[in-house]
Amino acid sequence: MTATPLPAVRAPIDWKLQAERFALLAAWAALIGLFAVLIPGTFLTWRTFSSILGSQAVLVVLALGLLLPLTAGDFDLSAASVLVFSAMFVAVSNVTWGWPIGLSLLGALATGAIVGALNAWFILFFRIHSLIVTLGLGTFLNGMTLWLSGSQTISGISMTLVDAVVITRILGIPAAFWYGLALCLVLWYALEWSMAGRRLLFVGRGREVARLNGISVDRTRAAALILSGALSALAGVLYAGMTGSADPVSGQGLLLPAFAAAFLGATAIYPGRFNPLGTLLSVYFLITGITGLSMLGAAAHVQSLFYGGALVVAVALSQLVRKRQPQNFG
Repeated sequence: MTATPLPAVRAPIDWKLQAERFALLAAWAALIGLFAVLIPGTFLTWRTFSSILGSQAVLVVLALGLLLPLTAGDFDLSAASVLVFSAMFVAVSNVTWGWPIGLSLLGALATGAIVGALNAWFILFFRIHSLIVTLGLGTFLNGMTLWLSGSQTISGISMTLVDAVVITRILGIPAAFWYGLALCLVLWYALEWSMAGRRLLFVGRGREVARLNGISVDRTRAAALILSGALSALAGVLYAGMTGSADPVSGQGLLLPAFAAAFLGATAIYPGRFNPLGTLLSVYFLITGITGLSMLGAAAHVQSLFYGGALVVAVALSQLVRKRQPQNFG
């Protein structure tokens, strides 16, 4: 006589967790609704949303690059400097030195990866905190950018790049948006389903525990920093393609919004940890607020107030959520 198997018992739905996961999405919808009422006939148009989606690909890629070392417990303050330098490298090599645009792009991406490798070497070999190393290398890169450009804006980048980034449209949205979306999905898959991604999450939760479980912590952290440098350089390539030029200063202002998006994203979709989907949602939540305020006639300084306040609130919320999460990776 064989025993009859008991029916599987479904775990009850944690409605509080579900509310946390999608609270930012609900807040974004509410923000859109608010501006639709305050700016009738202007805000809620396809032209406005096409502009919002297409204009933020650089910030999306930069924020996605930052979340890799953040996941491992490191900070990369050199990301915006890498972005500006890579954009300038593309401009100078293509316009001044006469390199083919493809070679210029490869050189820029390689430079970003090299900077990431230098960050990793100084941090891991000399055991210096990532904040100090990346801030120092970022400042060094700022000087290199000024030297490379002669402190001037370089324009006239090949239209091949400009066409591939902003002129080409898919469903009425510049191709740059789809590049950012594709990168987000690739990183989401890597962090959720690949062994490398799981190791990165494990290292971020506890380096000593990860080391005792046979994970090469230093190698994982180094890979995250190198990828951060390469993705920051990719953001610089997109930045150059969106403007057709490069200047040695303007891209520096993207570091604060990128960190704000990464930390705010840690409160959504997978609360308590940095994740690509939450970061993508956060970028467009923040830019929707900025766009709406600008259309209402808010002064230019409001953008800094909005991003700065968002970063402080996001860090506080992400820490509160992280403390309440169990030490797992589901």
